[in-house]
Amino acid sequence: MKVKYLKSVLVVLLDLTLLSGLRLSLVAAAPIQMTESNPHQVTNYRVIVNSNQDGIVQPDENLTLREAIEIVNGTLLLNQLSEEEKYQVSSLDLDTPSQINFNLPATNTTIRLVTLLPPLASPGLVVDGTTQPGYDPMRFTKEEIPIHTPVVEITSAQEVEVLRGLTIVADGVTIRGLSLYGFTGKFNTTATIPPGDIFIDTNTSSERNREDRTPNKIPPTPHSPKNIVIEDNWIGVPSENPASAKTSGFGVSIFNSQGTAIRRNWIANHTGSGVITSVDAQDLQVEYNVISNNGNGGMPDAIRLEGNIDNTQISSNLIEDNGGSAVFLFKPEGAVTIQNNQIKNNGTRLRRAAIYLMGNDHQVIDNQISKHHGPGVVVAAFPSSNGNIIQNNRFSGLEGLSIDLITRDNTDTRDYQVGDGQNPPRNSNQRRQDTGNGAINTPQFLSPELIVLNGKVNIDGMADPGSQVDIYRVTAQTDLSEQIATVTTDEKGRFSLSLSNLQPGERISAIATDSKYGTSEAAASAVVRLLE
Repeated sequence: MKVKYLKSVLVVLLDLTLLSGLRLSLVAAAPIQMTESNPHQVTNYRVIVNSNQDGIVQPDENLTLREAIEIVNGTLLLNQLSEEEKYQVSSLDLDTPSQINFNLPATNTTIRLVTLLPPLASPGLVVDGTTQPGYDPMRFTKEEIPIHTPVVEITSAQEVEVLRGLTIVADGVTIRGLSLYGFTGKFNTTATIPPGDIFIDTNTSSERNREDRTPNKIPPTPHSPKNIVIEDNWIGVPSENPASAKTSGFGVSIFNSQGTAIRRNWIANHTGSGVITSVDAQDLQVEYNVISNNGNGGMPDAIRLEGNIDNTQISSNLIEDNGGSAVFLFKPEGAVTIQNNQIKNNGTRLRRAAIYLMGNDHQVIDNQISKHHGPGVVVAAFPSSNGNIIQNNRFSGLEGLSIDLITRDNTDTRDYQVGDGQNPPRNSNQRRQDTGNGAINTPQFLSPELIVLNGKVNIDGMADPGSQVDIYRVTAQTDLSEQIATVTTDEKGRFSLSLSNLQPGERISAIATDSKYGTSEAAASAVVRLLE
């Protein structure tokens, strides 16, 4: 009798729970997620989000983004869905990662979050805003770099502070074709949860900082998530009325990740940096993005790199109108390549170098740096920074030197942001230790005037022995507008060459590069004259 009575009580409680619209948290029934220590794989799903609503997870006729994430994470079971919701879920082959697609009502394509979403913890998951009806793959924004225009938007609800948009903790996650903005908060102290649109970290760190502090059944990931893809999104940019939209704290925050690719996005309008790294961001690729109008109130730089950034590539981006530097490195590990970017009109809030380098063996190649409120490329002296190659860049309209190597005699806050001006010739080997790029000497022309003879201009000068000297055409006092020739110095540091592509009245300058110590500051210019 007692057993029958207990069974009856359980049935009644079960019915009451279902009727109340609450989910059953059956921890023991939760499917096992695949980890390095557990090779078992649950069924993968294609889940279609058909509602822009957010709030408590409950069985009804609508399937929300929050519910879709819990389904692919394995924390919400199919038997906990309503029949209408089950129609939005289909099983995939185990070799096909889960997908979250969208079929929102045409007039309600903005999802307004009321609290932090669960982290994306399903390996290989694709969250694909391009599946929304009305998305036009041929509709682009921006002229310099074509950026697709999203339809689905994710933001925080009015009068609600939600610190993050999407949090990624699993390998191989792709975020595509979305607009994310409006994720920040009001802080009197340093935030325990860094605010921003997209946040990438290990699962353990994400759990430690969960806003709702509820237990999570997803096992922690012991390594940095690998091979994340963020592509074809508007990050910090709403589709309409951008002036009235809430501003996010940061754009993409990479706290722990290896091999993240950020490409073809419009990243704009953040209080802090558009892209920021922290602990581990090895093999990061930032390419073909428009990164504009960031750093309006906090961290001023468009891209700020800290932590392990080895083998990072920043290439083919348009970086403009940001509050500080286009790229700022702060005590990083590893080397970064900054190549073929258009960098213009940055330093709008704080006067800083367009590119500020700390560390060794970075490469800054083939960039256009123009109309900048500060110098072009600055190399720090402390921590020790050597072997940084700065070649074939074009500088114009700068408020400072095109290349500035800082000395340790000048290490106040301003020098760490702006540079300290032209260095004197190296007069001691000790100078190798106290100046960026090993105090490589600036080239010196033997004469400040170069004479045209028989249509040619003979150029003679001095630089460090064995260094490569690049000759630049100068269009203003400090603007290196075009590299026109290259020559190597002999064992005594002499170099000479003849050019036939110079006209009377033109000016030239030069920079020297040593494979060990890096690139020098630019030489004082020499003017081309006719023999009178």
